[in-house]
Amino acid sequence: MLPTKIDQLRSDVEELKRLESTASRPHVKDILSIEIRKLETEIIKLMDTRSEVVESSSMVNASAKNNSAVKCYDVKITNYAWDQSDKFVKLFVSLKDVHTLDKDQISCTFASTSIELNARGLENKNFIFTIKGLLHQIEPSSSYWKVKTDSVVIFLAKVKQETKWSHLTSNEVKPKSDFSADDLVSNGDPTSGLMNMFKKMYEEGDDDMKRTIAKAWTESREKQKMDF
Repeated sequence: MLPTKIDQLRSDVEELKRLESTASRPHVKDILSIEIRKLETEIIKLMDTRSEVVESSSMVNASAKNNSAVKCYDVKITNYAWDQSDKFVKLFVSLKDVHTLDKDQISCTFASTSIELNARGLENKNFIFTIKGLLHQIEPSSSYWKVKTDSVVIFLAKVKQETKWSHLTSNEVKPKSDFSADDLVSNGDPTSGLMNMFKKMYEEGDDDMKRTIAKAWTESREKQKMDF
């Protein structure tokens, strides 16, 4: 290993000290002493400079470690749309700048009735998109995804091809009500005209109207039972 400048200066100081110890004339000793102090001062300055460099390097490394250790937090994705063909149900998931991520930062897990998309480390966030309880079963091994600009398209392979999905999940399917518009008709009832009007309102009304009429009818029937 080549000697550093500090090592060379230390060797010079040792040599000068040997000369100083053998010198007999006071003036020569003074000259040697001054030179020794001069070199020792230079050694101290060099050592201080080297310490500053090492400390600066340590701070840079520590900063890099801190940056790499920045924690990401999870964010659920709710902005999406869906469509279907005979073979696939397609989910269009919007996520700004998702196309800038590396391939290993994006993954999608498929099960027979659920999917989960993960986009990790995007602006210090882990984005998660989950759909559970799909209306029909899918084929996980044939399902896949593609990354587009600011979006991910997920292709869910239908087990029963050409089957049209009325909804994406089973939770969206409204349970059938036992109530029927015919229940509003009561033969021989003097209020049948009023009931016929309610029946027409029920048949032509929107979902809110139907729920309101059905609720009123149910409560009325229950009250009649209690009166007996």
